[in-house]
Amino acid sequence: MNTNEQTFFRYHRRHLLGTEGLTPEEITILLDRSETHVQQNRQANKKKSVLYGRTIINLFFEDSTRTRTSFELAGKRLGGDVINMSVSTSSVKKGETLIDTAMTLNAMHPDVLVVRHPQSGAVSLLSEKVNCAVINGGDGAHEHPTQALLDALTIRRRLGHLSGLVIAICGDVLHSRVARSNIHLLNTMGARVRLIAPVTLIPSGIEHLGVEVFHDMDEGLKGVDIVMMLRLQRERMQGNFFPSIREYFNFFGLDEAKLANAKDNALIMHPGPMNRGVEMAVDPSELRGSVINQQVTNGINVRMAVLFDLLGSGSENSLAGSAEV
Repeated sequence: MNTNEQTFFRYHRRHLLGTEGLTPEEITILLDRSETHVQQNRQANKKKSVLYGRTIINLFFEDSTRTRTSFELAGKRLGGDVINMSVSTSSVKKGETLIDTAMTLNAMHPDVLVVRHPQSGAVSLLSEKVNCAVINGGDGAHEHPTQALLDALTIRRRLGHLSGLVIAICGDVLHSRVARSNIHLLNTMGARVRLIAPVTLIPSGIEHLGVEVFHDMDEGLKGVDIVMMLRLQRERMQGNFFPSIREYFNFFGLDEAKLANAKDNALIMHPGPMNRGVEMAVDPSELRGSVINQQVTNGINVRMAVLFDLLGSGSENSLAGSAEV
């Protein structure tokens, strides 16, 4: 094999429902595949035809900007037909059940459904009722696998590896599907995960997932390589989880003083959307080490990789020269 050739393996599962249970090899396959799209997405002509004739339906029962848009761009840049379903104006609002919706969509013969749903487990249930591939775009407080993959890609592209890194996930862990997907993926890849949050925003028994729990930012951030902030998901909160937003920011909002406890070259991450002045300083771009914009960019790379490996026609040449599958 010459220097212009590269051998790729394929992710052979039918669906991508979560990071829990993925092997290090499967995660590496998806991250390596994502790397092939980095240069493609920097070109003037970003479109390929490897998914020509394939139909991708974005079925979002919750509002989304980043995830839905990046899946749409990913599908179109691979040459697929992408349909965004507006659930707010669909039959679901008229009383149709999730299973009825699945059966209706199944009769349309799509190739993949990208689904976001407010209930944990809903996407897995739907995957059992349709004949096409299903990608979990976020289900309740359960999982958001492509977010964890794009976070891992961002870290790996900057630091070269995941194994051995100390990563602090800070904020509303209780309601965060991003936190859960990252915990599973990062532990699988050999990183050490710390959770930093008020007692009220840490799930009971989460230590069983192999994480360290801190309730003090200064202590929890000591010597970490990555600081991953989470937004307060107030739309999911019923009751009082902290006295006030001002007090929450004073104790758990990231600023230069708290960040000084981390390594000098620590990376700052946030899955978005961001509550400025709540979990982050007013202008996060002023914080050293911010890779938040790179996360958004890598979201497209990762979602192209997932779509290709679930649906790819085998026309690898259009993606990576003379690479072999």
